[in-house]
Amino acid sequence: MSGKRATLADVARLSGMSITAASMILNGRPDTRLSQDAHDRVNAAAQALGYRPNVAARGLRTDKTLTIGFISDLVATTRFASGLIKGALEAAEAAGHVVLLLETGGDPQREAEAIAAVLDRQVDGIIFATMRARELFVPELPSATAVVMLNASNRLHAMSVLPDEEAGGRRAVQLLIERGHRDGIALIGQNDEVERDKFRSVTVARRVAGIRSEMAKNDLTFMSEESIWLWEPEGGYKATRALFRRNQAPSALLCLNDRIAFGAYQALAEEGLRVPTDVSVASFDNDELAAYLRPGLTTVALPHEAMGRRAVELLLSQEAQREVLIEMPVVERESISVPSSR
Repeated sequence: MSGKRATLADVARLSGMSITAASMILNGRPDTRLSQDAHDRVNAAAQALGYRPNVAARGLRTDKTLTIGFISDLVATTRFASGLIKGALEAAEAAGHVVLLLETGGDPQREAEAIAAVLDRQVDGIIFATMRARELFVPELPSATAVVMLNASNRLHAMSVLPDEEAGGRRAVQLLIERGHRDGIALIGQNDEVERDKFRSVTVARRVAGIRSEMAKNDLTFMSEESIWLWEPEGGYKATRALFRRNQAPSALLCLNDRIAFGAYQALAEEGLRVPTDVSVASFDNDELAAYLRPGLTTVALPHEAMGRRAVELLLSQEAQREVLIEMPVVERESISVPSSR
């Protein structure tokens, strides 16, 4: 039968079963009431013929295409958030679905085209993902379209999967307290007074709220708070150097992401200070560079793969619309020690 796709009728004929019986067995029906021998013959025939189910025909019967649309801004083309896709692919494969992945670069016109493309292919639902957590505008969709926001939020689509940033912020402060740091902690990346009336994102606000909540719970205050609008290494470097120009000598730096911490490492080295012997450093995200810093950077990780898996599970489960928070695990390396005696 080379050159011709094997059909269900071919499988039934070779196995000596009816088409209905062969269909029930191949679809995994638990209530076929057919013998083990019948199951074995049908499966052996399907394997011998190289049979593959006709997904398009099944879609017409069940109104399901076993396809998920995954529309993102920069998730696929940047290494930082690629775990979102990896987790989604794993969960989709486990559920017998395929993922149609489209990247838009955040361009509204390309987003509209991507939505039209997945709707034309009658996907079973759409996951909208963003590289950095933020509120995402989504054009009007057919009411029957299942939607999950991944690392994003939208007022019209309440089903979203986000990192538990508030708990993560509290845990970062606890890491320093557990090693004995109470005085001399500097916050690098945010100063509420300087940034009053400026909005970054809901998740950043939650991260900072968790940090401040844990500090207040332990009757602690920061010795300094350095505002950085773009959380990049240059900002971390300049903010850390500014501390020492003011003759402030922190015992620990709490950096709001790993890229800021990378810059802070360089500034500390120029001051002749060692991490963590002289200054401890804690951070967030578990960017790839955190493992390559020396010493390795202790960080509260963004659980991207777990988030991607959960998004697919929610999309296929048709649960009630809600926000789901995924725990941010601590990745302990060597950047925190007891306070320096200098």
